[in-house]
Amino acid sequence: MPGKKKAVRRKKHLTHKGTASASQSALTLAEKKCILLDSLKTAYKKQYDALQPIPYIKDRLYCVDKVFVEGGIEHVLESQSGNSQKERLSSYKDIFTDSSSRLYNRRIVKGEAGYGKSTLTLQLAYDWCNGVFDSPVSAADVLILLKLRQLGNVRSIYKAIKVILLPSEFRLNSKDIKDILQRCTTVKIILDGFDEYPNREKSNRSDIWRIIKSKLFETFDVTLTTRFIPIDFKRSSPKRLELIGFDDTARDQYIRKAITGKNNINAADKIKRGLQENPILDDICQVPLFFVTFAHMTHERDDFRKFKSVTDFFVYMLKCFHSHTRNKASDNNVDSYYVEYEVNHVELDKVAFEGLNRENQQITWNKKQLRQRLGKQFYDLYIRVGILVEEEIPEDSNRETSSGDIKTNTEVRFYHKIFCEWYASFRLAIVTANANNAFELEQILGKMDPFDLQYVFRFACGLSRSAASKIIEYMKKKKDCDKFAILCILEQNGDIEEIRKTVKELCSNSVIINRDDIKLLQRSTVQLLQIASSHDVSIIEDMHSLLLFDSSLSCSIDEPSYIHQFYDSR
Repeated sequence: MPGKKKAVRRKKHLTHKGTASASQSALTLAEKKCILLDSLKTAYKKQYDALQPIPYIKDRLYCVDKVFVEGGIEHVLESQSGNSQKERLSSYKDIFTDSSSRLYNRRIVKGEAGYGKSTLTLQLAYDWCNGVFDSPVSAADVLILLKLRQLGNVRSIYKAIKVILLPSEFRLNSKDIKDILQRCTTVKIILDGFDEYPNREKSNRSDIWRIIKSKLFETFDVTLTTRFIPIDFKRSSPKRLELIGFDDTARDQYIRKAITGKNNINAADKIKRGLQENPILDDICQVPLFFVTFAHMTHERDDFRKFKSVTDFFVYMLKCFHSHTRNKASDNNVDSYYVEYEVNHVELDKVAFEGLNRENQQITWNKKQLRQRLGKQFYDLYIRVGILVEEEIPEDSNRETSSGDIKTNTEVRFYHKIFCEWYASFRLAIVTANANNAFELEQILGKMDPFDLQYVFRFACGLSRSAASKIIEYMKKKKDCDKFAILCILEQNGDIEEIRKTVKELCSNSVIINRDDIKLLQRSTVQLLQIASSHDVSIIEDMHSLLLFDSSLSCSIDEPSYIHQFYDSR
């Protein structure tokens, strides 16, 4: 009998494959294109209809068009002399508009962690699916949006499209997709999250890298989002754009659009007062991810307090996440809430740290293996809270099969990479505090780029004073990282003696706020000087000059006698 059942199953499988094959051969290319477009729009709708502004709001999913707000975007213009200038765009739609004589078909959108790169790509997908008339993507024959974190095993872009975006569409195979794309007039491709691409160090092994190097899809319009610019993309001279965060106008628009509604003035004013009363929080909330979290939580709570640092903000935010889940568990009589897991997350800390402290970062984990390592109760809780998120990934993206044979693995990732950095920082603080010498410190910190993983270092400094002193000294000695130490110092909740010492060191030569500095670093340099001024740190004898190179910032310090010269070289 078992053999007979197996034979029946195989016969059904062969019949299915035969039906699929016959169906494919009977379709015209035009019909296959219609199937592709419908399938892509269905796939994108599932993504852009399911936004969660904060992890625990699982019962209220938002369409991207209901929450998307335009943050600042700048076009970075390179001159022949090697200098760069920045031109503010009036809309995200201008990303695809080339006002200069040069026409681009390669674009790179750079943004720091939490600046809304993925949300922007989903808005573009929404525009294409719904034919938004004034959107530059609406007229494209085909829009391909792929999240690079899902493509670790992919070599063929056509198979990636098939398996990631059309997993259940048996009428099309990768060859059909290739034929369709080659015959389209306009194709726009968006590759989201190069910094999360598992194969970003293997530059010759996939179609993704061939696209980046303009050796594939030379005539297609390709946009890449990333925290940093890959060297090979620099060589292809793409149009460079930078997301610069939320200003007051964008924040006000988000509050009225996504939270309070246009007519609820009192509720909107409450959220804005929370920002205005806390300068540190006001600065933090220029990062869209932090502002969105703050705005939704403030709207739902009456006890939102002031913060002194990003670390302070995150400590409170995670308490709110757990509190919400605990209350919900109590109300609905679901699984008991394991309170100790709020503060005891040592194994998760190790997982996050091990993932980031390597040349080729790991940001997703196999569900079965991770659940076994963390323990079922802990794992299930963090999934419920929303800090960990499950995602179905094809088991083998290079294997061409019928839909019935596609197998997936459940991979697990953090809600956002900043959350991964948060838990990794607990482990970093411990091992750094225990380091005995410079060699051990280099072994711990040497594989983590502070400009890629700034929050790991900043959180660790906020969590542990002993770790902070070692990290700050390490940063001061590391090439191009001396000013980054400022961000770490400000996490220590106003240690005036440490600030006094660092300001004197900082001002022993010219203080330079450069256009190439990240916005957060520009603001933090000014903030540090303002703190020094307010605490009457005497630095007259050490201060030479303050240089402001084409920065968007203005600098106003309470005691002008502290500055001998001020050069504005814009």
